[in-house]
Amino acid sequence: MHIHKESDIIPQPRHRLTTRLWHWINALCLLVLLMSGLTIFNAHPRLYWGEYGANNDYAWMAVGSSERIGYLRLGDMRIDTTGFLGNWQDSSGRTQTWAFPGWATIPSYYSLADGRRWHFFFAWIFSFGLTLFMIRSLWNRHIQSDLRMRRQEWRPSNIWRSFRDHSRISVIRQSWDKPYNVIQKLSYIGVIFILLPLMIMTGLTMSPAMDANWPLLTELFGGRQSARSLHFIAAFLLVLFFLIHMLMVLLSGPLRQTRAMITGGQARGVDK
Repeated sequence: MHIHKESDIIPQPRHRLTTRLWHWINALCLLVLLMSGLTIFNAHPRLYWGEYGANNDYAWMAVGSSERIGYLRLGDMRIDTTGFLGNWQDSSGRTQTWAFPGWATIPSYYSLADGRRWHFFFAWIFSFGLTLFMIRSLWNRHIQSDLRMRRQEWRPSNIWRSFRDHSRISVIRQSWDKPYNVIQKLSYIGVIFILLPLMIMTGLTMSPAMDANWPLLTELFGGRQSARSLHFIAAFLLVLFFLIHMLMVLLSGPLRQTRAMITGGQARGVDK
């Protein structure tokens, strides 16, 4: 009988190759989709519910602009955003009145046609990548082993304890090599299985070709303008998730975390 020595055990990577590839491709796609999406939004910086979306219809969110001021309106609340949104200066010092400034958009100049080209190209890469990642994660049991919510984890006391621990820097610094807690699981489940598919489905709903061939999509979301609003709300939530994610990485050891996502890192028993 052969006895395995510790030196005979081949260390498993903390992050599988498919996870690492999807992570970086997804990061690039989401960045380009966000910036090109803001270019598209600049063409009509208002959001509505239902089927209506003309200039005189009531918008629940709008970025207003003039030669003197810029503002963001949410319902009846108006916020002055002069210098940042609606009214800002470009690199030449000229005042521009697009909703989002050039440094936040792709391309950096206003072009609805070019913005759509960038957006649609990376949307297809993103959609195929997400589909392949889900299939592969089910096949290698990444989802079942790392994201499955067990019965005791649904208890309110456990969720509150996890949330409380997740807000303590000392705990965050020691959590880099530990299994996902309930807050992390809920966050990743929400992003992978709700927000990202919602982005894809609402994006398809806004396409005139898809609207003509699959009118059920428009009915599902209550109209094209509702789909557009949900699309931007989901984008905002993804940006919020990204900011929190980056904060957690910085607090738990950015060099170690980044190196693990590039090389695979050292496993702690299960793959992330």
